[in-house]
Amino acid sequence: MKILIVSQYFRPESFRINDLALTLKESGHEVSVLTGKPNYPEGNIFQGYHAWGCSTEDWSGIKIYRVPLIARGNRSAIKLALNYLSFIVSGLLFAPWLLRQESYDVIFVYAPSPIFQAIPASFLGWLKRCPVALWVQDLWPESAQATGYIHNPWLLKLLGHMVRFVYRHTDLLLVQSRAFQTPVAELAGGKPIVYYPNSVESAFYNPPDIPLPNIAGLAGGFSVLFAGNVGVGQAVEVIVGAAELLRDYPDINFVVLGTGSRWDWMREQVETRGLSNLHLAGRHPVETMPGLMRQAAALLVTLADQPIFAATIPSKVQAYMAVGRPILACLNGEGARIVCEADAGLAIPAEDAAALAEGILRLYRMSAQEREKIGQNGRAYFREHFDHDRLVDQLVGHLHELTLSFGKV
Repeated sequence: MKILIVSQYFRPESFRINDLALTLKESGHEVSVLTGKPNYPEGNIFQGYHAWGCSTEDWSGIKIYRVPLIARGNRSAIKLALNYLSFIVSGLLFAPWLLRQESYDVIFVYAPSPIFQAIPASFLGWLKRCPVALWVQDLWPESAQATGYIHNPWLLKLLGHMVRFVYRHTDLLLVQSRAFQTPVAELAGGKPIVYYPNSVESAFYNPPDIPLPNIAGLAGGFSVLFAGNVGVGQAVEVIVGAAELLRDYPDINFVVLGTGSRWDWMREQVETRGLSNLHLAGRHPVETMPGLMRQAAALLVTLADQPIFAATIPSKVQAYMAVGRPILACLNGEGARIVCEADAGLAIPAEDAAALAEGILRLYRMSAQEREKIGQNGRAYFREHFDHDRLVDQLVGHLHELTLSFGKV
């Protein structure tokens, strides 16, 4: 198949779609990518790129088309909105010209926030007379409300109408969580919906043999590692609260790998409360993450106590399972259910610091053999349900059926 991937984010930004595109290419499909100028997560356009102007490049045989983009900036809601809007406008204005000589069997949209990046994809699908499949990673407008960016009820209602427009102008909706199916169906107007979960790069299952940085609090003792975005949605207050409750256990250390809008607040709390057991290690190269995760005694995932997050499966759940360490899932809903179903760790109510501290102590008091068994349960579940190659084969099947329905193949 000749596949066009539309994603606001792509290599050198670190997103799941990079590995997926490469595997599709290696499987014999002709893959192109329409994306913007890389600027995530720092908020500035990466060195070697310019915000304005269109460009093309080649990566491992994948043709990458880049349209102008306003950088997201650093913790500015206005700049973030302009960043989202600029990709939509640039995609509508410049993508038809960039791709004027190309034809495709199918367009595949990778859609973490914002969902509206599918708008130029649907327009291209109409121009190229090919179907559009949309992989929904976040529920909108719920995500915008839950993360604190939008509260105005009229604006939320408007966004809801826009999401309905997006869903109804695609031909197949893939959802990363089974709990997404009902809310998506309410807006999709009968469009077909298929559960299609995330996986992770093979490096998480087979970590590369590379030098790793020395992270305070990680090696030795009982370390609880949180990796990823340190933001409002992650409700990192629960980590601070649990660290304070467990400060009298010298062997137990919390390590946070990552940055985000709540990182400065966490640093202030470490200093104010004298939390020597909470180490904020900042961001590290993605290729080091599997090895660093393996050094931890337990891996922590947290989400806020919001209905939208109860429906979400954070992609770090799959990463943690692949690494093979016990998981502390301090969240509600689908993510917690999967951890329990896999017997891969402990599920703890979202934002409950006391329950998190109790869960950590429960793991801490287990033998190393018991914790190893829990970690291996997660690896086995990952291989059965989230294996990358198996999921790519499923995606190819979904896209092939879609093209057949359009008479493209």
